[in-house]
Amino acid sequence: MATLTVWKFSTADGADKALSKLEDLQKQQLIQVIDAAIVSWPQGRKRPKTYQAMNTAGAGALGGAFWGMLFGLIFFLPFLGMAMGAAIGAISGHFTDYGIDDSFINDVKSKVTEGTSALFLLTGQVTVDKVEAAFAPEERGELIQSNLSDEQEAKLRADFGVEA
Repeated sequence: MATLTVWKFSTADGADKALSKLEDLQKQQLIQVIDAAIVSWPQGRKRPKTYQAMNTAGAGALGGAFWGMLFGLIFFLPFLGMAMGAAIGAISGHFTDYGIDDSFINDVKSKVTEGTSALFLLTGQVTVDKVEAAFAPEERGELIQSNLSDEQEAKLRADFGVEA
């Protein structure tokens, strides 16, 4: 079973720093990072910048289609106005199939604001106590979590053309 988590950081570069540390922890086999994407919203910008942070050639990566749709739903579609209401509803309903519901989306939307960043992770096995201990309290972000069941993960991979 994979877990989709979102970590919100109080600085625009916090997510990048956290991912770097997680990559080191992955080398120590303390966490399995299947895929990751970052949202960084520097002060003074109207919108955040987003990017997929992992090499998608690896088995199990979600790919740009998933991250692009999710980030569009959370950060960019609201800027397009009410004319997009039906499309937003359809896309939002589609993500519910993966365990990503309106509450999850609204939490992320309200917490990831100008001057902050977020790390979106799809992880496998994690040695939670050791990973947590690797981060100093001031390096830890606020966790918003959505667990994916095996069935939801398989549907996600199938819908976005990713082989398991």
